[in-house]
Amino acid sequence: MTDATAAPPTPAAAGPDERRYSPGLEGVLAGETALGRVDGQQGRLLYRGYRIGDLVERGSYGAVANLLWTDAWDASHRLPTAAVPDPVVAILRALPASAKPMDALRTAVSAWGATQTLDWPPTVEQARALTSFSPSALAAFARLREGKDPIEPDPSLDLAEGFLFQLNGERPDHGTARALDAYFIVGAEHGFNASTFTARVITSTRSDIASAVAGAIGTMKGPLHGGAPSEVVDQLAKVRSVDRAEAWIRGALDRGERLMGFGHRVYRAYDPRAAALRTVAESMEHKPDWLELAIQVEDVALRLLAERHPERAIKTNVEYYAAPVLQGVGLTPDLFPATFSLARHAGWTAHVLEQAAMNRLIRPDVRYVGPSERDVPG
Repeated sequence: MTDATAAPPTPAAAGPDERRYSPGLEGVLAGETALGRVDGQQGRLLYRGYRIGDLVERGSYGAVANLLWTDAWDASHRLPTAAVPDPVVAILRALPASAKPMDALRTAVSAWGATQTLDWPPTVEQARALTSFSPSALAAFARLREGKDPIEPDPSLDLAEGFLFQLNGERPDHGTARALDAYFIVGAEHGFNASTFTARVITSTRSDIASAVAGAIGTMKGPLHGGAPSEVVDQLAKVRSVDRAEAWIRGALDRGERLMGFGHRVYRAYDPRAAALRTVAESMEHKPDWLELAIQVEDVALRLLAERHPERAIKTNVEYYAAPVLQGVGLTPDLFPATFSLARHAGWTAHVLEQAAMNRLIRPDVRYVGPSERDVPG
């Protein structure tokens, strides 16, 4: 019998391996952390035991990042942006204007790592330096693609405010800076999500912190992880007005379409990050009409989702209010995922530090389901 006419191989017998396989590792305990607690059933998120709403109300991103890195709470702790090394600027200049911001940020972090001495184990100083560098790098790329020169950081500005200054060349008003800072806080940490787990796997090999964060950015680039806020903007643009909201949402649900910004793999209650952002968004001094639209459309969507799916709770998630906040501070939708990555730097780097402190190489097993042992055809 020739190879062309050979019968298809039979799968290998399962043998004694009867361990349960969980696609996507759902429900599998893959580690322990003291950084963040995600309580999906109750709709709670804690950073080192502190409620996310309290941290948004009383702290800043700099204070929250320091909390995650050191377990010390100091509301006055500051974290300004840092300068971009000349070799990294040169690399950003060489990128085409059509490059995606996520690709530019991933490239910048990798290049930054090549300019540093990143010895093992990683340190809080390394985490602080990388978290301060990345907003400046993203702002530099955003300006370079428009034919403008990068702006040097202003050390008197905290990270969110400094990022907007380096992006636009003007100091934002307090409400705008406050809104972005709140977004950075709620985006800082969220357990063993895909990008954070990636960072920990890379760290477990004793690779450096820049490699871990570059890998995490690559994971965040996937639309199933970091791309939803821009889709919320598109959705609100299609709704157009409160008067059209009910008919449009009913039509979308009838067609089996997913409402962007609603539902979450973990949360079965209202996402506490969304609640914190809605509070900040409502307090913005210059609320545009579409922000009011988002608030009113949310109420309609929640009512219709409860009517359509009484058997399960589908509540607002963080992406729904991330979109109005990010657009409200003047960011273009293609910058949303990269800005989310800036926020997540504090959590990623904190997980890098935690993984390194009690390191064991992450190397899960896999069940073989291919053909049985066989001879190569003659």
